[in-house]
Amino acid sequence: MSAATTRSRTPDRLCVEAVDLARAAAEETAAPGVVGAYVGAVAEGERVVTHYFACEDLGYRGWRWAVTVARASRAKVVTLDETVLLPGPESVLAPEWLPWSERLRPGDMGPGDLLPTEAEDPRLEPGLYDGDDDTPPPDSALSPELAERADAEDAHVTDGPPAAPSRGSIAEVGRELGLGRPRVLSRYGLETAAERWEEQYGPGTQMAQAAPAPCHTCAFLIPLAGSLRQSFGLCANEFGPADGHVVSLSYGCGGHSEAAIMPKTPEAPPLRLDEVAEPLVE
Repeated sequence: MSAATTRSRTPDRLCVEAVDLARAAAEETAAPGVVGAYVGAVAEGERVVTHYFACEDLGYRGWRWAVTVARASRAKVVTLDETVLLPGPESVLAPEWLPWSERLRPGDMGPGDLLPTEAEDPRLEPGLYDGDDDTPPPDSALSPELAERADAEDAHVTDGPPAAPSRGSIAEVGRELGLGRPRVLSRYGLETAAERWEEQYGPGTQMAQAAPAPCHTCAFLIPLAGSLRQSFGLCANEFGPADGHVVSLSYGCGGHSEAAIMPKTPEAPPLRLDEVAEPLVE
């Protein structure tokens, strides 16, 4: 260990004795009456010492006023370096800051709120539409030049079997297949959504374990399209706990369409008057 390192760890005597200077600096910076008892001093370096005073402010419980003083080489006068309020070992601190994208939870969005997505969001992947060319996606507004050209081509259609589908049908098929969208759901986004739905409305929930039958035999289930059709559907039972939610085919509830079929209420016979019997005479 070098002599310079040993000197830096040894508090300077004049800096350690400058407690009054440090307290005066803390009281000048803080509000009146919030600088408490002297806590101690710590050597920050060669001829650099930080004095600590307890903070009596109720809003900063456990914090300490830290006043750093220093002395120049061969000088006999201690000077003030800085005064700050620092948290102590038992201080009350705010929770660790998180960006809004990590603090957001389902249900936090309200009317008018916008939720931007990152350019490299792993839940999304580029769609089949190439945005670098001059052709707009099927669901976007056509430029005047392209619209005029399309109308001119449609005007030359003659009678007989059509040679190609119309622009409207092509756009409709494209929207059904996901064409025309700059980004679509990636496999990762699909898997995370499926895991989330499975956790909320899956076979492991208490509701499903107590259900009389699974959802795939329920008439209120609306199957989904695509690869999700084999595992999930949409509940359409307004009295069920998952109405309007995506549910697992293995989920179930007491509102199953075939769980308990109420018998048809018998109709009351029509009222018949006995016109043969003699009237009662008092």
